[in-house]
Amino acid sequence: MDTIASLFSFITWPVSWVIVQFHKLYGAIFGPDTGWAWGLSIVSLVVLIRICLIPLFVKQIKSTRNMQVLQPKMKAIQERYKSDKQRQSEEMMKLYKETGTNPLSSCLPILAQSPFFFALYHVLSAIASNKKIGVIDQSLLDSARQAHIFGAPLAAKFMDSAEKVEALGASLTDVRVVTAVMIVMMSASQFFTQRQLMTKNVDLTVKTPYMQQQKMLMYIFPLIFAVMGINFPVGVLVYWLTTNVWTMGQQMYVINQNPTPGSKAQEQYLGRLLKSVTSHGEVKGRTRRNTVKRIVAKGPDRNDIERKFVTGLAKLGLAPQEDGTVAKSDTAVAEAEGGAAQRRQQPKRQTKAKRQTTAGHPGGAKDAEAGAGESESKTSLQKSAPQDDKPKPAGKPASGSSRQAKSGQRKGPQRPKHPSKK
Repeated sequence: MDTIASLFSFITWPVSWVIVQFHKLYGAIFGPDTGWAWGLSIVSLVVLIRICLIPLFVKQIKSTRNMQVLQPKMKAIQERYKSDKQRQSEEMMKLYKETGTNPLSSCLPILAQSPFFFALYHVLSAIASNKKIGVIDQSLLDSARQAHIFGAPLAAKFMDSAEKVEALGASLTDVRVVTAVMIVMMSASQFFTQRQLMTKNVDLTVKTPYMQQQKMLMYIFPLIFAVMGINFPVGVLVYWLTTNVWTMGQQMYVINQNPTPGSKAQEQYLGRLLKSVTSHGEVKGRTRRNTVKRIVAKGPDRNDIERKFVTGLAKLGLAPQEDGTVAKSDTAVAEAEGGAAQRRQQPKRQTKAKRQTTAGHPGGAKDAEAGAGESESKTSLQKSAPQDDKPKPAGKPASGSSRQAKSGQRKGPQRPKHPSKK
């Protein structure tokens, strides 16, 4: 770690200068030798760096969403050119160029922070070794070595020996308890940040290998930081815990205000937006109007969540406009009521005889109804047919309804035989 940190020694001077300026401010409030003055100086350094990295964070969000959208196309290219790796790479680069997507954009904030992270590590290591570095002279060095955060020196590590910790004016137990708690908090914040991204801000309609990779990173990154954390000074743990909390809060804001289309977060966001329109009768806020504008621009390409939102507006008698506002629309009400009535309409229930006839004849319900009508007409003809006046022999059962019909014959009264056929 010290070798890697020395590679970024060129940036230790500006990092140490920023820390010293913040230390002057907080030292006047809490005292120059306190852990609050030095700890808040490191926290302020993180906030300053992250504010400067907001444009890169916006690019990271756009790149991540573009990568999610492109996953099905990328998978198709891999399957089509699986035997030609060179052609596969060329088609991938062509796809990135056409869509304006940069795969490295998702890593830009981490890459941009790395020099400051290692420079801070280099500064704190020098403080632990009692060496002047950057703009930190001997008086500031002595002050930093006396600064303790919850009983742990700023430059102490979890793996330091008892003699080294005692030289910094602390006990090994205090150092290990404080560093262990901070490592757990650092790993937990990293896990929660990634989990929040996977459970709320991912398009659930697209199942791709990219989602599986992100799910694996959700468990791998916290483990990596937990293992590396035992070699970080307390000041570096403060730095990394602060940047994790900042990332978590920044991502929570983005998820609530600009969620990924098709995600659970978008469903919740549009639900809140619909309630707001219901209460005020208009779309309030430029961000919300931009959201409605994007939904209108999609037209028939809207996802199910966006179509549900437009239907909810129609039930209120409102229609979204191209400028992001909503306007009264009687047509929208009629379409919404017509669609609801069509969904509520249920087919009429058939009688048991019709269902049995339909099951026996593949022709359907119409044939069954026609057959029933024909049966009724035949029965009426049978009733109106002339009866034979000759008396029937006694003891012989009638050939009509009293005799049971054979298999395959229709039940009920039968047509009497002609006298010549007796």
